[in-house]
Amino acid sequence: MADTPRFYLTTAIDYPNSRPHIGTAFEKIGADVQARYRRMEGHDVHFLMGNDENTIKVARRAAELGLAPKEYCDTMAKQFQEIWRALAISYDDFIQTSEPRHHLGCRKFIQKVYDNGAIYKGTYEGLYCEGCESFKTERDLDEQGRCPNHPHTPPVRRSEPCYFFALSKFQDRLLLFYEQNPDFIQPESRRNEVLSLVQSGLQDVNITRTGQEWGIRVPFDEQFTIYVWFDALLNYITGVGYGSDEALFNKWWPADLHVIGKDITRFHCALWPAMLLAAGLEPPRRVFGHGFVYLKGEKMSKTLGNIVEPMEIITRFSAEAFRYYFMRECPFPGDGDFSWKRFEEVYNADLANNLGNLYSRVVRLITQNYAGHLQATAGQEPGVIYTDVDTETTVQQVQAHIEACQYNQALERIWRQILDPANRYADRKEPWKLVKTDLSAAKQVLYDLVEQLRAVAILLKPFLPWTAETIYRSFNFPQPWEEVRHEDVWVHPRQAEDLRVLAELADGKVKPLFPRIS
Repeated sequence: MADTPRFYLTTAIDYPNSRPHIGTAFEKIGADVQARYRRMEGHDVHFLMGNDENTIKVARRAAELGLAPKEYCDTMAKQFQEIWRALAISYDDFIQTSEPRHHLGCRKFIQKVYDNGAIYKGTYEGLYCEGCESFKTERDLDEQGRCPNHPHTPPVRRSEPCYFFALSKFQDRLLLFYEQNPDFIQPESRRNEVLSLVQSGLQDVNITRTGQEWGIRVPFDEQFTIYVWFDALLNYITGVGYGSDEALFNKWWPADLHVIGKDITRFHCALWPAMLLAAGLEPPRRVFGHGFVYLKGEKMSKTLGNIVEPMEIITRFSAEAFRYYFMRECPFPGDGDFSWKRFEEVYNADLANNLGNLYSRVVRLITQNYAGHLQATAGQEPGVIYTDVDTETTVQQVQAHIEACQYNQALERIWRQILDPANRYADRKEPWKLVKTDLSAAKQVLYDLVEQLRAVAILLKPFLPWTAETIYRSFNFPQPWEEVRHEDVWVHPRQAEDLRVLAELADGKVKPLFPRIS
């Protein structure tokens, strides 16, 4: 529909020189929560992910395996997507920068910027970090002269002919843009970093390489290939039709949200908007630089070799447990930590003992004592069972936290203001005992608890999509699962029919949502 609001979001694209680690997955899950939330709220969403393939690392890794670079990239793209599907990442498109659509758009873009006078030829000499595949200034390096992100790979001095992007010309325009768009860079700490960087002065950027067979040729000088960072950023526009489908591009651009790691903020918040301005295009509306996941206090990276792969956790626990842990324990705007011990503690406390136990108790009691049918509940309003914080306020707080990418705080609200009080209510009323003496009173308690499970299922839909759907479809709620929105937690149609349990039991037992780990 023409009046349907649209929402275009992206993640950073990943080097496929090895499989993704849990820090990479942290970013994708955070973006997925946002995409699922926006769909729930009625937006037409386009969620783009992909792989960054035109790199020296990729060509080198392919050669080590005796493969052509494209063959290697296609194989790795399949592996990445298998992992993202295992984690229920609901991306709409996955772009590979080796695709023709990307090459076509990149060549069109760089030609446009060149024609607009923002690219010139020269010679560059400086310190080059192989890990970042970028040149570094002295202020980018630590006291030992090493890149903070790749301390085990000393930068090397390089000199080469190149084409420069005249980034220095855009300093004043960028500062004005930041002033006019105060929400462009988030969180605030990242905004302050970028403001300080730009205010201190910008240097022109080397945007080409020579002597490389793998990559995208510069249209106005074919002996050069486009430098990976200039090329990679363009996936955000080539993925929605720039250079290949004008109508599609006009529909989706500018992006509403780029989700990236904090280590590449300056590329996305200084270089990227300047590139777009140079081409006469509008910058994205918001860039969110999330924190890192650490393992025993050390940043996880392929270069450091301290990788934990997502499938290790998914196989041992579940994809939903994976999603919950990283969104609850690792603040998206800041940094988090992972350990197997802490993962098991959170899993048992929050998922098995709290959410899972409440669900199993309620389903089992209704099934065993009421034949799965709470008679005479059609049209009944749930009772007031707890709390001094009204449900509507809680839901609005959850929504505000999700929109600000404060996912851990959103989950904290759901647990502390809905699930915990519901469990305390159950412990106080003890319906497992009450069914033996007063079926009518126990029925009201169970009806109230089902209402809390309905609320929890709706609120958890962006975070734990499979678990939330299982809970919701375990009862005959009148509203279709596909149509529920957050406001339906407190504004919803009454049960036109008596409440029934639809979940099946095996030998009188409920299949646990999260089997406890002993």
